[in-house]
Amino acid sequence: MRALLLCLLFITQVASAQVYTYIDAEGNRVFTDKPRNSNAERVMLAPSNSAALNQPAPTVRVAPPAVTKPAVHYQVLRILVPEPDASIHNGSGDMIVTLTSEPGLLPGHSYRLLLDGEPQGEISRSPVFSLQHVDRGTHQLVAEILDAAGLIVERTPAQPFHMHRMTLAQKRKVNPCKKEEYGVRPECPLKDKPKEEVSILPFF
Repeated sequence: MRALLLCLLFITQVASAQVYTYIDAEGNRVFTDKPRNSNAERVMLAPSNSAALNQPAPTVRVAPPAVTKPAVHYQVLRILVPEPDASIHNGSGDMIVTLTSEPGLLPGHSYRLLLDGEPQGEISRSPVFSLQHVDRGTHQLVAEILDAAGLIVERTPAQPFHMHRMTLAQKRKVNPCKKEEYGVRPECPLKDKPKEEVSILPFF
């Protein structure tokens, strides 16, 4: 009986191998993985239900969330007017900015214009923007295309231009004030109007 238990223990250890049994010359049942007797029969074993111990749990890798980016790309987006590094001469500081893109503006998209990093007016599907009272000096223009969610689809590099505004003194120098123009032209204030000479003799 003890020999049979040892054999069964042997079977459980080599469950993954082929097991055979036969009766030896002394009448004992023998279990082996190498049949040496022509009368040996193969033993059909049930699948082992043993589990490996101390095995590390499988590592589950969580992919980082995908970053949503606009799928649309414009081949060209640029500022047509003014040209880069252009000089603009306007006494009141008014100017027109015109944009262009290839392909044309897609449905749901809009243009936005920034002057020195500040948005100018409302976003619009029109490529023409009107700026007023721009201070004299050098400024930077940036054009953007926004989608319906307000995400930037395309953006131009900063493009410089120079605003030149004549002072009142310069305007007066170019076009001297006449007596009838004082109080009418900004560069001809009434306080600067020359006083009329009054003769003490009515006829001289």
